[in-house]
Amino acid sequence: QVYGDLYALTLEWTDGILSTLVRQGAADPGASKKWFVFDGPVDAIWIENMNTVLDDNKKLCLSSGEIIKLSDTQTMMFEVEDLAVASPATVSRCGMVYLEPSILGLDPFIESWLARLPGVVREAHTDTLRDLCARFLQRTLSFVRKQVREVVPTVNSNLCFSLLRLLDCHFAEYQVGLDGEPLDPEKLAALPSNVEPWFMFCLVWSVGATCDYEGRAAFDGFLRGAMAEEAVQVPFPDERTVYDYRWAVADRRWQPWSADLQDTPVDIKRDFSDIIVPTVDTVRYSYLLDTLLTNKKQVLCVGPTGTGKTLTVADKLLKRMPQNYLTHFLSYSARTSANQSQDIIDSKLDKRRKGVFGPPLGKYFIFFIDDLNMPALEEYGAQPPVELLRQWMDHGGWYDRKAVGQFRELVDIGFVCAMGPPGGGRNPVTKRFTRHFNYLAFTEMEDSSKALIFSSIMTSYLGSGFPAAREVTEAMVEATITVYRSIAETLLPTPAKSHYTFNLRDLSRVFQGMLMADPNSFGGQKTDLVRLWCHECSRVFHDRLINQADRQWFIDLLKEKMPDFFGLTWGDVVHVQPLMYGDFMSTSAENKVYAEVTDMKKLVRVIEEYLDDFNATTTAQMKLVLFLDALKHVSRIARVIRQPRGNALLLGVGGSGRQSLTRLAAFMADYDLFQIELAKNYGVTEWRDDLKRLLTKAGVDGKPVVFIFSDTQIKSESFLEDVNNILNSGDVPNIFAPDEIENINSAMRPILLTQGITPTRANLFSLYTSRVRSNIHTVLCMSPIGEPFRERLRMFPSLVNACTIDWFSEWPDEALRSVAASFFAEMSHLDSEKVVEGLVSTCVHMHQSVSEASKLFKDELNRHNYVTPTSYLELLGLFSLLIGQKKEELFSSRKRTATGLEKLLTTAKEVELLQQELEAMQPLLIQATKETEDTMARIAKDKVVAEETRTVVIKEEKQASTKAEETKAIADDAQRDLDEALPALDAALASLKSLNKNDVVEVRSMQRPPPGVKLVIEAVCIMKSIKPKRIDGPKMGTKMDDYWEPGKAMLANPQAFLESLFKYDKDNISDTVIQKIQPYIDSEEFTVGNISKVSKACTSICQWARAMHKYHFVSKAVAPKRARLQEAQGSLEQTLKLLNDAKKRLRDVELNLKELEKKYAESVAKKEELGRKCEECSLKLTRAQKLIGGLRDEKTRWQESVERLDKLLVDIVGDGLISAGTIAYLGPFTGEYRARMQEAWAARLLEYGVPHTPGANLVNTLGDPVKIRKWEIDGLPRDMLSKENGCIVHFSRRWPLFIDPQGQANKWVKNMERDHGLDVVKLTDRDFLRSLENAVRFGKPCLLENVAEELDPALEPVLLRQTFKQAGNTVMKLGDSIIPYHDDFKFYITTKLPNPHYSPEISVKLTLVNFTLAPSGLEDQLLGIIVAEERPDLEEAKNQLIVGNAKMQQELKEIEDQILHLLSSVQGSPVDDERLIETLGVSKKTSEEIQGKLVAAQETEKDIDATRSKYIPVAVRTQILFFCITDLSSVDPMYQYSLSWFIALFLSGIRNAEASDDIDQRIININEHFTFSLYTNVCRSVFERHKLLFAFLLCIRILMNDGAIDVGEWKFLLTGGTSMPESLPNPAARWLPERSWIELLRMASLPTFAAFARDFDADGLKRLFDAVAPHREPLPEPWEGELDSFQKLLVLRCMRPDKFTNGMQDFVSEHLGQRYIEPQTSALVDAYRDSSATTPVIFVLSQGTDPASDLYKFADEMRFGKKLHAISLGQGQGPRAEALMKEGMDRGLWIFFQNCHLAPSWMPSMERIIETITPEKVHRHFPPL
Repeated sequence: QVYGDLYALTLEWTDGILSTLVRQGAADPGASKKWFVFDGPVDAIWIENMNTVLDDNKKLCLSSGEIIKLSDTQTMMFEVEDLAVASPATVSRCGMVYLEPSILGLDPFIESWLARLPGVVREAHTDTLRDLCARFLQRTLSFVRKQVREVVPTVNSNLCFSLLRLLDCHFAEYQVGLDGEPLDPEKLAALPSNVEPWFMFCLVWSVGATCDYEGRAAFDGFLRGAMAEEAVQVPFPDERTVYDYRWAVADRRWQPWSADLQDTPVDIKRDFSDIIVPTVDTVRYSYLLDTLLTNKKQVLCVGPTGTGKTLTVADKLLKRMPQNYLTHFLSYSARTSANQSQDIIDSKLDKRRKGVFGPPLGKYFIFFIDDLNMPALEEYGAQPPVELLRQWMDHGGWYDRKAVGQFRELVDIGFVCAMGPPGGGRNPVTKRFTRHFNYLAFTEMEDSSKALIFSSIMTSYLGSGFPAAREVTEAMVEATITVYRSIAETLLPTPAKSHYTFNLRDLSRVFQGMLMADPNSFGGQKTDLVRLWCHECSRVFHDRLINQADRQWFIDLLKEKMPDFFGLTWGDVVHVQPLMYGDFMSTSAENKVYAEVTDMKKLVRVIEEYLDDFNATTTAQMKLVLFLDALKHVSRIARVIRQPRGNALLLGVGGSGRQSLTRLAAFMADYDLFQIELAKNYGVTEWRDDLKRLLTKAGVDGKPVVFIFSDTQIKSESFLEDVNNILNSGDVPNIFAPDEIENINSAMRPILLTQGITPTRANLFSLYTSRVRSNIHTVLCMSPIGEPFRERLRMFPSLVNACTIDWFSEWPDEALRSVAASFFAEMSHLDSEKVVEGLVSTCVHMHQSVSEASKLFKDELNRHNYVTPTSYLELLGLFSLLIGQKKEELFSSRKRTATGLEKLLTTAKEVELLQQELEAMQPLLIQATKETEDTMARIAKDKVVAEETRTVVIKEEKQASTKAEETKAIADDAQRDLDEALPALDAALASLKSLNKNDVVEVRSMQRPPPGVKLVIEAVCIMKSIKPKRIDGPKMGTKMDDYWEPGKAMLANPQAFLESLFKYDKDNISDTVIQKIQPYIDSEEFTVGNISKVSKACTSICQWARAMHKYHFVSKAVAPKRARLQEAQGSLEQTLKLLNDAKKRLRDVELNLKELEKKYAESVAKKEELGRKCEECSLKLTRAQKLIGGLRDEKTRWQESVERLDKLLVDIVGDGLISAGTIAYLGPFTGEYRARMQEAWAARLLEYGVPHTPGANLVNTLGDPVKIRKWEIDGLPRDMLSKENGCIVHFSRRWPLFIDPQGQANKWVKNMERDHGLDVVKLTDRDFLRSLENAVRFGKPCLLENVAEELDPALEPVLLRQTFKQAGNTVMKLGDSIIPYHDDFKFYITTKLPNPHYSPEISVKLTLVNFTLAPSGLEDQLLGIIVAEERPDLEEAKNQLIVGNAKMQQELKEIEDQILHLLSSVQGSPVDDERLIETLGVSKKTSEEIQGKLVAAQETEKDIDATRSKYIPVAVRTQILFFCITDLSSVDPMYQYSLSWFIALFLSGIRNAEASDDIDQRIININEHFTFSLYTNVCRSVFERHKLLFAFLLCIRILMNDGAIDVGEWKFLLTGGTSMPESLPNPAARWLPERSWIELLRMASLPTFAAFARDFDADGLKRLFDAVAPHREPLPEPWEGELDSFQKLLVLRCMRPDKFTNGMQDFVSEHLGQRYIEPQTSALVDAYRDSSATTPVIFVLSQGTDPASDLYKFADEMRFGKKLHAISLGQGQGPRAEALMKEGMDRGLWIFFQNCHLAPSWMPSMERIIETITPEKVHRHFPPL
């Protein structure tokens, strides 16, 4: 902003203020002087850029390349407070003028002020005022400086001006206005009597206004004495202090502030934060604020947190200022910037005219800035927001950032500021700024004021219904104040307890909590009220305490105070522990009653119901075990968020349940939940958008919202600043655009009108912010571990002040047991209560033991490890998963093996049975053969008889068939004739059937029947042979037959008549009847057609008669045929009888024959079956013998395996728990710690009676040898720790983070996952999230390399495996996109940091695995390297054997699995399965071949190992040297050496060592050469003072490995003794220092020196003590002969430590050689020879050194002088350096980066570039330097 900015990406230039003004001034040809005044603190960076301007050149050089030459008329001036950060270069270029305040004095200020007084005052009272100043001002200032402690330090001139400004306020009414209106004579008359009292009042509230509470008492006494001395006319009354009075002009007397107090009732229905109880403090501060602000003076309120500064000012500005005053509130934090402040203030002002801005005309704008001194100091000590405000104070405005170079004049504005005393995150504010203010010190509120406030509130709360309400409340308030004071004085903040800061807000929270309860619920019972008071005190104070000692102290404090104030003991009041209140026991939303929770079982039940309901309404299920500790935290969170403006700060390590319990509490309160979701590109913009939604929901919509914000979501500290603003003021400055603010105002306007308040902009916004603060319940979840937390509390004090703190301690025993018991209850295979109880106890012990071990880990190795509840849940979850899987695997394996063994044993028994069966079947087979032959002979005879009989039968059958055919022809002919008549007959009968009784009756009833009817009746009578009746004929004398009467008689019984027709004997109709009926048949009248016309019944009868007639003639024609048929049938019957007899004979013969044949078949089958069985028995015997013989070796092994598996199935419970504990907890630990803890866990399992295998560990419990061998082939070191690490990674449910300083894990993962498409990414990669997304989507493994101690929050969904179902598919939200989640996805993370410090939040998401190389693993690698170099044939053979053996072992396992599978899956006896026997045979053959190869391979491997073992001394020495150089990092963090560099140096040492055919000599040559080579290379990179130390360390390590140095003696050399076996007097006190004697006494704790002090040879040792070279002086005998050179060093250390360094030199020279103590020259050519494209040369410089000349000279020698390009790094040089590096790689240039320390931000980029270099793809001459 000063010089301008060149944007690196677009090269776009933006002018700065100075460049614009200087350019304008240089272009001005005028001769007038142009001053550029820099008013403010010096910044060493921008002032350095002024050097060319301040030189004689007078040139301003800009980053854009522009150079502005200043004219002679342009001059720079600096007005600064001090030169603390100005460089000598700047100071030497400027002339100096120093203004000493003490020389100037105060008189000039007073005189200039007197000259500006209103005329009437100046004319009459100048001398009086001058006299008063002379008499009192300097005296009081001196007193304040010497005797009083100010809340905020001030300077004399500031206090002087404060006095004068306050006097101005009183004299303002005597200022004649512009209209010249005369003053009131009465005022003028009263002025003389008011001047002195006003002066004294102003003196108290200016000079005396900055004191603390104790200082006021001192100032009161001093001023009264001074007034008495100076005989002041109207002294202060004696009753109170001078601060308790104001001058009442009307009464002309000192009036106490208490007289202005009005007894206003407290409206208890209002929000607690809105209740204001007037006190003396509020009255006087309100009066002073009114006096100063209405006279447009700036006010600075100072005082500790909680003294009411903000409340008093807010109340005054919002409610008690004239209408023409507008207000706006700002709250500063450590992150507040000058730009933010400028933008906020500018946004509130309107443009008056060009360059002039202010509020609307006629208005005056007051800005209230809270926490003024919170902005962090920038690098050079200034506070930019404060300096911006100072610019307005001094110059009336500031520069416009958009219209660069234009000055914005701000008019009609003023400032009220509030701040606490410096310290705890608050910074001192420059006096150049505070001098513009009148100070108002808000001292700690007096106890009487506190009592008045809270007594008034509590009395109103209890009301008249509570007996002795006032007495009870007064006692309660007094008790609370006493408790608060005790806590504030005793529980002081420390680094571990940085949140132990208490203020009056905590006091008020106690009573706010009490107001949540219904006063009627107490029933007038004092104990109920006191119980509630105990609870609220505990919630406010107790819950933030971090340890049991502090908590017990607090409880004891309450117990101590209760009898004093309430006359009750703790036991009288608290009946149920824990004491818990809540409004959640009633699930009815309308009837929430805040009451004590006494039924814990009901509480658990209610909370579980809430939890079930929550899980039913969300996809993010929470599985919580509600133990007592969790219930307490839920109730605490619920209590806080149910309060208006209730916010919580939950402190605990990650995984302690803070967020889960908050979600549950929010659900219980029926509040909305809001939480941000981080993505890769989540930044300030997205954060502000989220906050807008949150603020709108709470402020505009009026919905209660719980805002959960975790410290893991803080991507920028500005996030916390915004949260701090919400907690403070309910608003985030400038977050809303003008149109959005207008929408907010529109929403608030109707609400304000309803309340009867004028809807001004200030009132509208005030209502909005009030709703925001009431509805947003911010719950901050933070980890209290580390400096960031403490720093944030300092930077953002509202995190403590505006929140109720709840400390989440480590889970207590009860919690651990509850959770474990809950887990184990769900595991069905744990049926023994004793075992379950033992498991629970062991789990608790494991968790607590790891916590203790972590502390030891930190103390001993300075390595951090955090044990969290999540670790415990991981232990239980892993145990449940692993034991289930392992039991299933063991059971399956046992079942298969047992089945195979059973089949094997069964087969052996079957062999005996088969042999017996075969012997029994042989005679049966012979007998069956004889029976078969007999039967065959009988069958041959019977077949002859049968054939003869069959011939006869066939002949007779043929005759019978002929006769049958003839008979059938006759019958068919007769039937044809009958078939003619039968249809008619059938039709007639069918017609008759259709008749019924009535039809017949109808015919009979006819009196005069028609002729047709008569004709039919006659015909029927004739057919039935019924005689007619003779009647008279138609002629006289004649007779005729009449059938009607007989016919009617025939019809008398209709049913019988019809039945007779049906049964008529149609086959025997006489010829007579036929003759008689014939005429009728022939008659045309007797046709069916004619008859049907007269009667239905007669029609059927007619049809019947005609059918009978027709049938007669047919039957008559058929009769002869019937006779012939009958004759033929008789003959046929006789023939058939004969035939049947013959057939019967044949059948009997055939049946007999069939029986014989059946018997024969049975005999044959029996014979064949016996033969088959014999053959089958033989085959089975053969197969069984093959099976038994083939599996003879397996039988014993399988029997042992079954027994072992049976035991394992029992022991797996304990073994699985140790394995789960190893995976969950032990990843970050070293091998020694792991072994120690596993042993302790096994001891507990034994103690609690849990079955387990002695010596069980993760590898032998869960490890698969074949898989482990595969890992080792892929690069996993072969030591036990690495195998354990591999198993931890394989079985853990969390993704691994490898602590991998040597890159071993990185190499292993890359080899292991190479064939699976491994993606390798870094956090610095631009598209790393896209690569990760593809890996997740397609199920590929992904390796994230080289992470630091912080991980990108965008990784969280992957780390936590936050998958969910969408459209039936498993998906994951990664960044802003939802992607499919593939089950094959794997994620690995590695860090090169040797000792990283990961926060608990990261630790709970990942499995930390300590992959730091173990000595045995490195030794094995180094052995492989040396053998590969010396005997490549052996190493190649060894590697092939390893791979081959692993493959054969795998094949053997697969074969055995196949055999067991076949045996277990076979149905019935295995000897029946021929395929099984064949497969077993092939498998056994293959197995035997493999076994043979394995034996041969093992023999070969032994031979190879025997040869390889000769090189073990080299591997041992080399690993000692490696760990020796790794220890150098504890000397200086710069001393870090990679394994790859070490191995490259080792290979070089092998090649360059002197050759020898003798292996032993060759080994000596390699060891000596490499040791010195390493020494010289390391010496090149260490400081001179550390070279001897390194040589000594090398020597010691080598000798310790050889057993030449005792470890105890080595520790004594390093640390001195810690114990003194006996205390003896100093025998040589005259010359031996006491300290040396004490060291000698402590040395006696070493066995070798047990008698050294006791046998102290004073004379001999005095010679050593006095010697010039004591390190070479012999010791007195016998010590000279008994002690070796190292032990003599111990004596030297005790007696002459000043010569110990010389002793070290001799020691190293003796054991390693003289060259190890001689200076090692570092030639540049050597460093160059060791460098490569990926290993640059780094010059570490000390002051005054510069390698450039040497480098240029070396480049010339190497003929690279013209190819050496240098660049000096610094601000903005990164892109140029990167481009130069790329050019060097392409063209083979040497690149020389100078001043790398000035570009630390670019170093990661350079590291990334070097890491991505592929040596084969860059120019062969390229090495960066």
